[in-house]
Amino acid sequence: MNKFQSISVVALLGVALGVGAQSSDVGLVNQLAGDVAYTAQGGTQSKAQAYMKVRQGDRFTLPDGAQLRLVYFNGSRQETWKGPASFKAGSQQSEALSGQVANASQLPSGVAQKIAQVPNLVQIAKLGRSGGIAVRGGGKPGRLSPDQQAEVNQAKATYADMRQKASAEDITPELYFYSVLQDHLLYEDMKTVTDEMLKRQPNNAEAKELAAYVQSRI
Repeated sequence: MNKFQSISVVALLGVALGVGAQSSDVGLVNQLAGDVAYTAQGGTQSKAQAYMKVRQGDRFTLPDGAQLRLVYFNGSRQETWKGPASFKAGSQQSEALSGQVANASQLPSGVAQKIAQVPNLVQIAKLGRSGGIAVRGGGKPGRLSPDQQAEVNQAKATYADMRQKASAEDITPELYFYSVLQDHLLYEDMKTVTDEMLKRQPNNAEAKELAAYVQSRI
């Protein structure tokens, strides 16, 4: 990577990671199906969005047939809510207000923190493809240090374990692994991951953005 590439990538990451970074965020909606109503604490009701950040006190109402999955950053708790139901977000878990109680599971250590980067990764993809910030070159990564390679190998093992346990349509494992690979600009490996995302969720707009960005970097 030449000097221009290094500066450009750092600038791109810096701008994107600064978007919407709030210390009060407690979780992230990492899967959404149906028209789920969302009300911020003290705010007006609106429609929930996939990969939106969640703050303590936010309320969600799911009609019959809707589904929402929420990952808490502190504690790595993942909750799957199915309508009809409503709940209020807490600091580490939700409070059921009506309907079915969530089905909860525990993500491996460190996964929730990587999932928290997903909105920023999508922003990086949009900025990188739109030309909002200059990015030049093929984006070939430098040689990984032994510690970096060990991190990638561990993430690959974690991904494989998550993939085995996840449902067929769940792309949480892919989003986690993509985040780790992005840290090291491993675009060829990221393409394999985005291909897997689109195979499992072909209509996922965010997955399409990530896939198109990676393709532009290869």
